[in-house]
Amino acid sequence: MINIISKLPNVTTTIFSVMSALAQEYDAINLSQGFPDFDCDEKLKELVFKEMKKGHNQYAPMPGLLALRETLSAKIENLHQSYYHPETEITITAGGTQAISTAITAILRPNDEVIIFEPAYDAYAPMVRLLGGLVKAYEMAPPEYEIDWSTVKKLVSANTKMIIVNSPHNPTGRTLNETDIKELINITRNTDIIIVSDEVYEHLTYDGRKHLSLAAYPELKERTFVTASFGKLFHTTGWKIGYCSAPEALMKEFRKVHQFQIFSVNTPMQYAINTYMQKPDVYLGLASFYQEKRDFFRKLLQETKLTLLPCEGSYFQMVSYEKISFDKDTDMAMKLLKEYRVASIPASPFYSKTTDYKTLRLCFAKKQETLEKAVNNLVKI
Repeated sequence: MINIISKLPNVTTTIFSVMSALAQEYDAINLSQGFPDFDCDEKLKELVFKEMKKGHNQYAPMPGLLALRETLSAKIENLHQSYYHPETEITITAGGTQAISTAITAILRPNDEVIIFEPAYDAYAPMVRLLGGLVKAYEMAPPEYEIDWSTVKKLVSANTKMIIVNSPHNPTGRTLNETDIKELINITRNTDIIIVSDEVYEHLTYDGRKHLSLAAYPELKERTFVTASFGKLFHTTGWKIGYCSAPEALMKEFRKVHQFQIFSVNTPMQYAINTYMQKPDVYLGLASFYQEKRDFFRKLLQETKLTLLPCEGSYFQMVSYEKISFDKDTDMAMKLLKEYRVASIPASPFYSKTTDYKTLRLCFAKKQETLEKAVNNLVKI
Protein backbone atom coordinates (compact mmCIF):
# COMPACT_ATOMS: atom_id res chain seq x y z
CA MET A 1 0.00 0.00 0.00
CA ILE A 2 1.19 3.48 -0.86
CA ASN A 3 1.01 5.75 2.17
CA ILE A 4 -0.73 8.99 1.24
CA ILE A 5 -0.93 11.82 3.75
CA SER A 6 -4.04 13.76 2.79
CA LYS A 7 -3.79 17.53 2.54
CA LEU A 8 -7.51 17.70 3.32
CA PRO A 9 -8.05 14.80 5.74
CA ASN A 10 -11.45 15.96 6.97
CA VAL A 11 -12.91 16.73 3.56
CA THR A 12 -15.38 14.37 1.91
CA THR A 13 -17.67 14.74 -1.11
CA THR A 14 -19.48 18.08 -0.99
CA ILE A 15 -23.02 18.19 0.37
CA PHE A 16 -24.18 19.51 -3.02
CA SER A 17 -23.00 16.40 -4.85
CA VAL A 18 -24.34 14.11 -2.14
CA MET A 19 -27.83 15.60 -2.14
CA SER A 20 -28.08 15.78 -5.93
CA ALA A 21 -27.08 12.11 -6.20
CA LEU A 22 -29.65 11.15 -3.56
CA ALA A 23 -32.30 13.21 -5.34
CA GLN A 24 -31.76 11.05 -8.40
CA GLU A 25 -31.73 7.84 -6.38
CA TYR A 26 -35.02 8.65 -4.63
CA ASP A 27 -36.61 10.37 -7.63
CA ALA A 28 -36.94 13.53 -5.53
CA ILE A 29 -37.49 17.10 -6.72
CA ASN A 30 -34.04 18.64 -6.63
CA LEU A 31 -34.06 22.01 -4.86
CA SER A 32 -30.62 21.32 -3.42
CA GLN A 33 -27.79 22.09 -5.83
CA GLY A 34 -27.83 25.62 -7.26
CA PHE A 35 -28.61 25.22 -10.92
CA PRO A 36 -31.69 25.95 -13.06
CA ASP A 37 -33.88 23.15 -14.36
CA PHE A 38 -34.67 25.26 -17.45
CA ASP A 39 -32.45 25.78 -20.46
CA CYS A 40 -30.49 28.83 -21.52
CA ASP A 41 -31.52 31.05 -24.43
CA GLU A 42 -31.56 29.23 -27.77
CA LYS A 43 -29.90 32.28 -29.32
CA LEU A 44 -26.90 31.84 -27.06
CA LYS A 45 -26.54 28.18 -28.02
CA GLU A 46 -26.84 29.11 -31.69
CA LEU A 47 -24.08 31.68 -31.26
CA VAL A 48 -21.75 29.04 -29.78
CA PHE A 49 -22.39 26.68 -32.69
CA LYS A 50 -21.88 29.53 -35.14
CA GLU A 51 -18.49 30.32 -33.61
CA MET A 52 -17.51 26.66 -33.78
CA LYS A 53 -18.42 26.62 -37.47
CA LYS A 54 -16.28 29.72 -37.96
CA GLY A 55 -13.31 27.76 -36.71
CA HIS A 56 -12.86 29.37 -33.30
CA ASN A 57 -11.90 26.04 -31.75
CA GLN A 58 -8.28 26.49 -30.67
CA TYR A 59 -6.77 28.08 -27.56
CA ALA A 60 -8.04 31.48 -26.60
CA PRO A 61 -5.48 33.99 -25.27
CA MET A 62 -4.41 33.13 -21.73
CA PRO A 63 -6.29 36.10 -20.12
CA GLY A 64 -9.34 35.53 -22.31
CA LEU A 65 -10.72 36.96 -25.54
CA LEU A 66 -9.86 40.66 -25.57
CA ALA A 67 -13.20 41.65 -27.08
CA LEU A 68 -15.02 39.95 -24.20
CA ARG A 69 -12.78 41.65 -21.65
CA GLU A 70 -13.55 44.99 -23.31
CA THR A 71 -17.27 44.26 -23.06
CA LEU A 72 -16.90 43.39 -19.38
CA SER A 73 -14.87 46.53 -18.72
CA ALA A 74 -17.65 48.66 -20.21
CA LYS A 75 -20.30 46.72 -18.26
CA ILE A 76 -18.55 47.25 -14.93
CA GLU A 77 -17.95 50.92 -15.65
CA ASN A 78 -21.59 51.48 -16.61
CA LEU A 79 -22.98 49.68 -13.56
CA HIS A 80 -20.46 50.64 -10.88
CA GLN A 81 -18.65 53.70 -12.28
CA SER A 82 -15.40 51.81 -11.88
CA TYR A 83 -12.90 51.24 -14.68
CA TYR A 84 -10.82 48.09 -15.15
CA HIS A 85 -8.37 48.05 -18.05
CA PRO A 86 -9.41 45.12 -20.28
CA GLU A 87 -5.83 44.21 -21.15
CA THR A 88 -4.34 44.16 -17.67
CA GLU A 89 -7.14 44.00 -15.09
CA ILE A 90 -9.70 41.43 -16.27
CA THR A 91 -9.17 37.69 -16.80
CA ILE A 92 -11.65 35.09 -18.08
CA THR A 93 -11.73 31.97 -15.89
CA ALA A 94 -13.15 28.46 -15.89
CA GLY A 95 -16.03 29.49 -13.64
CA GLY A 96 -16.39 31.63 -10.54
CA THR A 97 -14.92 28.97 -8.25
CA GLN A 98 -11.71 28.83 -10.27
CA ALA A 99 -11.44 32.61 -10.06
CA ILE A 100 -11.74 32.41 -6.27
CA SER A 101 -9.26 29.54 -6.05
CA THR A 102 -6.71 31.31 -8.24
CA ALA A 103 -6.98 34.55 -6.26
CA ILE A 104 -6.45 32.71 -2.98
CA THR A 105 -3.53 30.70 -4.41
CA ALA A 106 -1.86 33.81 -5.80
CA ILE A 107 -1.75 35.54 -2.41
CA LEU A 108 -1.81 33.03 0.45
CA ARG A 109 1.24 31.59 2.18
CA PRO A 110 1.37 28.99 4.99
CA ASN A 111 0.02 30.28 8.31
CA ASP A 112 -1.63 33.33 6.74
CA GLU A 113 -5.04 33.92 8.32
CA VAL A 114 -8.22 34.33 6.29
CA ILE A 115 -11.51 35.67 7.67
CA ILE A 116 -14.66 34.17 6.19
CA PHE A 117 -18.30 34.75 7.03
CA GLU A 118 -20.28 31.63 7.79
CA PRO A 119 -22.46 29.99 6.69
CA ALA A 120 -20.09 30.12 3.71
CA TYR A 121 -19.87 28.55 0.28
CA ASP A 122 -18.10 25.34 1.15
CA ALA A 123 -15.16 25.83 -1.22
CA TYR A 124 -13.60 28.75 0.66
CA ALA A 125 -12.22 27.05 3.76
CA PRO A 126 -10.77 23.97 2.01
CA MET A 127 -8.96 26.19 -0.50
CA VAL A 128 -7.39 28.15 2.34
CA ARG A 129 -6.37 25.03 4.26
CA LEU A 130 -4.99 23.37 1.12
CA LEU A 131 -2.45 26.20 0.95
CA GLY A 132 -1.56 25.97 4.63
CA GLY A 133 -3.65 28.98 5.58
CA LEU A 134 -5.69 29.33 8.76
CA VAL A 135 -9.44 29.96 8.65
CA LYS A 136 -10.91 32.42 11.15
CA ALA A 137 -14.67 32.20 10.86
CA TYR A 138 -17.28 34.73 11.88
CA GLU A 139 -20.64 33.03 12.39
CA MET A 140 -23.76 34.77 11.13
CA ALA A 141 -27.00 33.59 12.72
CA PRO A 142 -30.58 33.47 11.45
CA PRO A 143 -32.96 35.03 10.86
CA GLU A 144 -31.20 38.21 9.66
CA TYR A 145 -27.61 36.92 9.43
CA GLU A 146 -26.32 40.32 10.51
CA ILE A 147 -22.60 41.04 10.94
CA ASP A 148 -21.32 42.47 14.21
CA TRP A 149 -18.25 44.24 12.89
CA SER A 150 -16.84 44.87 16.36
CA THR A 151 -16.49 41.10 16.66
CA VAL A 152 -14.98 40.85 13.19
CA LYS A 153 -12.34 43.40 14.22
CA LYS A 154 -11.30 41.08 17.04
CA LEU A 155 -10.56 38.36 14.48
CA VAL A 156 -8.03 40.59 12.73
CA SER A 157 -4.41 40.01 13.71
CA ALA A 158 -0.95 40.74 12.37
CA ASN A 159 -1.27 37.48 10.41
CA THR A 160 -4.56 38.36 8.71
CA LYS A 161 -3.84 38.28 4.98
CA MET A 162 -7.28 37.98 3.43
CA ILE A 163 -11.00 38.50 3.94
CA ILE A 164 -13.50 36.65 1.74
CA VAL A 165 -16.93 38.24 1.29
CA ASN A 166 -19.90 37.06 -0.73
CA SER A 167 -22.83 39.25 -1.77
CA PRO A 168 -25.53 38.36 -2.62
CA HIS A 169 -24.74 35.61 -0.18
CA ASN A 170 -24.90 31.87 -0.65
CA PRO A 171 -26.67 30.29 1.20
CA THR A 172 -28.48 33.00 3.18
CA GLY A 173 -29.58 35.41 0.43
CA ARG A 174 -28.22 38.33 2.46
CA THR A 175 -26.70 41.35 0.68
CA LEU A 176 -24.03 43.73 1.92
CA ASN A 177 -25.33 47.18 2.86
CA GLU A 178 -23.60 50.56 3.12
CA THR A 179 -22.82 50.01 6.81
CA ASP A 180 -21.07 46.75 5.99
CA ILE A 181 -19.06 48.50 3.29
CA LYS A 182 -17.98 51.30 5.63
CA GLU A 183 -16.93 48.84 8.31
CA LEU A 184 -14.96 46.79 5.79
CA ILE A 185 -13.16 49.94 4.67
CA ASN A 186 -12.34 50.82 8.29
CA ILE A 187 -11.02 47.35 9.07
CA THR A 188 -8.73 47.12 6.03
CA ARG A 189 -7.53 50.73 5.88
CA ASN A 190 -3.72 51.05 6.23
CA THR A 191 -3.26 47.27 6.11
CA ASP A 192 -1.99 44.76 3.54
CA ILE A 193 -5.20 42.73 3.77
CA ILE A 194 -6.44 41.43 0.42
CA ILE A 195 -10.16 40.89 -0.21
CA VAL A 196 -11.77 38.28 -2.42
CA SER A 197 -15.30 39.42 -3.26
CA ASP A 198 -17.49 36.60 -4.57
CA GLU A 199 -20.15 38.42 -6.61
CA VAL A 200 -21.47 35.59 -8.78
CA TYR A 201 -25.09 36.54 -7.95
CA GLU A 202 -24.50 40.24 -8.63
CA HIS A 203 -27.60 40.65 -10.80
CA LEU A 204 -29.93 38.74 -8.49
CA THR A 205 -31.03 41.39 -5.99
CA TYR A 206 -34.64 42.02 -5.07
CA ASP A 207 -37.11 44.64 -3.88
CA GLY A 208 -35.22 47.46 -5.54
CA ARG A 209 -31.91 46.74 -3.81
CA LYS A 210 -28.78 47.76 -5.67
CA HIS A 211 -25.87 45.36 -5.68
CA LEU A 212 -22.97 47.03 -3.87
CA SER A 213 -19.91 45.79 -5.71
CA LEU A 214 -16.60 46.33 -3.97
CA ALA A 215 -15.38 47.58 -7.32
CA ALA A 216 -17.38 50.76 -6.72
CA TYR A 217 -15.40 51.78 -3.62
CA PRO A 218 -11.82 52.96 -4.37
CA GLU A 219 -10.50 52.11 -0.89
CA LEU A 220 -11.70 48.53 -1.34
CA LYS A 221 -11.09 48.18 -5.06
CA GLU A 222 -7.35 48.67 -4.65
CA ARG A 223 -7.10 45.49 -2.54
CA THR A 224 -9.89 43.35 -4.04
CA PHE A 225 -10.28 40.49 -6.49
CA VAL A 226 -13.90 40.64 -7.71
CA THR A 227 -15.10 37.29 -9.06
CA ALA A 228 -18.17 36.64 -11.20
CA SER A 229 -19.88 33.89 -13.21
CA PHE A 230 -21.45 33.68 -16.65
CA GLY A 231 -23.10 30.45 -15.49
CA LYS A 232 -25.27 32.36 -13.01
CA LEU A 233 -25.73 35.18 -15.53
CA PHE A 234 -27.04 33.12 -18.44
CA HIS A 235 -28.40 29.89 -16.84
CA THR A 236 -25.35 27.94 -18.10
CA THR A 237 -23.72 26.59 -14.94
CA GLY A 238 -22.39 23.59 -16.89
CA TRP A 239 -20.29 25.80 -19.16
CA LYS A 240 -18.02 26.78 -16.26
CA ILE A 241 -17.00 30.24 -17.47
CA GLY A 242 -16.48 33.23 -15.21
CA TYR A 243 -14.11 36.13 -14.78
CA CYS A 244 -12.06 38.08 -12.29
CA SER A 245 -11.45 41.84 -12.09
CA ALA A 246 -8.65 43.36 -10.03
CA PRO A 247 -6.12 46.20 -10.09
CA GLU A 248 -3.11 45.51 -12.32
CA ALA A 249 -0.71 44.65 -9.48
CA LEU A 250 -3.12 42.00 -8.14
CA MET A 251 -4.07 40.72 -11.58
CA LYS A 252 -0.41 40.25 -12.47
CA GLU A 253 -0.10 37.78 -9.58
CA PHE A 254 -3.45 36.20 -10.46
CA ARG A 255 -2.35 35.46 -14.03
CA LYS A 256 0.92 33.92 -12.87
CA VAL A 257 -1.16 31.20 -11.26
CA HIS A 258 -3.99 31.11 -13.81
CA GLN A 259 -1.65 30.33 -16.71
CA PHE A 260 -0.51 27.11 -15.02
CA GLN A 261 -3.85 26.09 -13.50
CA ILE A 262 -6.04 26.53 -16.57
CA PHE A 263 -4.10 28.50 -19.19
CA SER A 264 -7.19 29.42 -21.22
CA VAL A 265 -10.95 28.96 -21.31
CA ASN A 266 -13.43 27.61 -23.89
CA THR A 267 -12.88 29.68 -27.04
CA PRO A 268 -16.18 29.49 -29.00
CA MET A 269 -18.19 30.16 -25.85
CA GLN A 270 -16.17 33.31 -25.17
CA TYR A 271 -16.93 34.61 -28.64
CA ALA A 272 -20.62 33.72 -28.27
CA ILE A 273 -20.94 35.31 -24.82
CA ASN A 274 -19.33 38.50 -26.06
CA THR A 275 -21.81 38.79 -28.92
CA TYR A 276 -24.73 37.92 -26.65
CA MET A 277 -23.77 40.60 -24.11
CA GLN A 278 -23.96 43.42 -26.64
CA LYS A 279 -27.62 43.73 -25.60
CA PRO A 280 -27.44 44.53 -21.84
CA ASP A 281 -31.08 43.55 -21.34
CA VAL A 282 -29.97 39.90 -21.28
CA TYR A 283 -28.50 40.46 -17.82
CA LEU A 284 -30.24 43.63 -16.62
CA GLY A 285 -33.56 41.78 -16.62
CA LEU A 286 -32.36 38.99 -14.34
CA ALA A 287 -33.45 40.65 -11.09
CA SER A 288 -37.10 40.88 -12.13
CA PHE A 289 -36.97 37.39 -13.69
CA TYR A 290 -35.77 35.80 -10.45
CA GLN A 291 -37.79 38.02 -8.13
CA GLU A 292 -40.91 36.69 -9.81
CA LYS A 293 -39.73 33.16 -9.00
CA ARG A 294 -38.76 34.12 -5.45
CA ASP A 295 -42.13 35.76 -4.75
CA PHE A 296 -44.01 32.85 -6.30
CA PHE A 297 -42.04 30.32 -4.24
CA ARG A 298 -42.37 32.27 -0.97
CA LYS A 299 -46.12 32.58 -1.44
CA LEU A 300 -46.41 28.83 -1.94
CA LEU A 301 -44.19 28.09 1.08
CA GLN A 302 -46.47 30.13 3.33
CA GLU A 303 -48.90 27.22 3.08
CA THR A 304 -46.34 24.94 4.76
CA LYS A 305 -45.20 24.79 8.39
CA LEU A 306 -41.74 25.97 7.45
CA THR A 307 -40.69 29.47 8.54
CA LEU A 308 -39.44 31.74 5.76
CA LEU A 309 -36.23 33.68 6.37
CA PRO A 310 -35.38 36.90 4.46
CA CYS A 311 -34.09 36.60 0.89
CA GLU A 312 -32.54 39.82 -0.44
CA GLY A 313 -30.62 38.22 -3.31
CA SER A 314 -29.25 35.03 -4.95
CA TYR A 315 -31.61 32.24 -5.99
CA PHE A 316 -31.74 30.55 -2.61
CA GLN A 317 -34.46 30.63 0.03
CA MET A 318 -33.55 29.74 3.60
CA VAL A 319 -36.25 28.19 5.77
CA SER A 320 -36.38 27.27 9.45
CA TYR A 321 -38.06 24.09 10.67
CA GLU A 322 -37.49 24.66 14.42
CA LYS A 323 -41.27 24.89 14.99
CA ILE A 324 -41.68 21.46 13.44
CA SER A 325 -38.81 19.32 14.68
CA PHE A 326 -35.71 19.17 16.88
CA ASP A 327 -33.94 16.88 14.41
CA LYS A 328 -30.45 17.78 13.24
CA ASP A 329 -30.59 19.67 9.95
CA THR A 330 -28.77 16.86 8.15
CA ASP A 331 -31.37 14.38 9.43
CA MET A 332 -34.21 16.73 8.51
CA ALA A 333 -32.84 17.14 4.99
CA MET A 334 -32.72 13.35 4.61
CA LYS A 335 -36.27 13.06 5.94
CA LEU A 336 -37.54 15.60 3.42
CA LEU A 337 -35.75 13.78 0.64
CA LYS A 338 -36.77 10.22 1.49
CA GLU A 339 -40.27 10.78 2.85
CA TYR A 340 -41.42 13.89 0.98
CA ARG A 341 -39.29 13.58 -2.16
CA VAL A 342 -37.80 17.08 -1.96
CA ALA A 343 -34.02 17.56 -1.89
CA SER A 344 -32.68 20.50 0.10
CA ILE A 345 -29.31 21.50 1.58
CA PRO A 346 -28.83 21.55 5.37
CA ALA A 347 -27.03 24.69 6.53
CA SER A 348 -24.65 23.13 9.06
CA PRO A 349 -22.08 22.01 6.42
CA PHE A 350 -21.66 25.71 5.61
CA TYR A 351 -20.23 26.25 9.13
CA SER A 352 -16.73 25.15 10.16
CA LYS A 353 -18.15 23.97 13.49
CA THR A 354 -21.21 22.43 11.76
CA THR A 355 -23.42 24.77 13.80
CA ASP A 356 -27.04 23.68 13.52
CA TYR A 357 -29.67 26.44 13.52
CA LYS A 358 -32.41 24.11 12.20
CA THR A 359 -32.37 25.70 8.75
CA LEU A 360 -32.38 24.40 5.20
CA ARG A 361 -31.53 25.98 1.84
CA LEU A 362 -33.92 25.63 -1.09
CA CYS A 363 -33.07 26.68 -4.66
CA PHE A 364 -35.84 28.46 -6.57
CA ALA A 365 -34.03 28.67 -9.93
CA LYS A 366 -36.61 26.23 -11.22
CA LYS A 367 -39.63 26.07 -13.51
CA GLN A 368 -42.90 27.15 -11.94
CA GLU A 369 -44.28 23.62 -12.14
CA THR A 370 -41.19 22.27 -10.35
CA LEU A 371 -41.69 24.69 -7.46
CA GLU A 372 -45.40 23.84 -7.29
CA LYS A 373 -44.69 20.10 -7.16
CA ALA A 374 -42.10 20.59 -4.44
CA VAL A 375 -44.39 22.65 -2.23
CA ASN A 376 -47.26 20.22 -2.78
CA ASN A 377 -45.02 17.66 -1.09
CA LEU A 378 -43.76 20.03 1.61
CA VAL A 379 -47.26 20.99 2.76
CA LYS A 380 -47.66 17.39 3.92
CA ILE A 381 -45.03 17.85 6.64
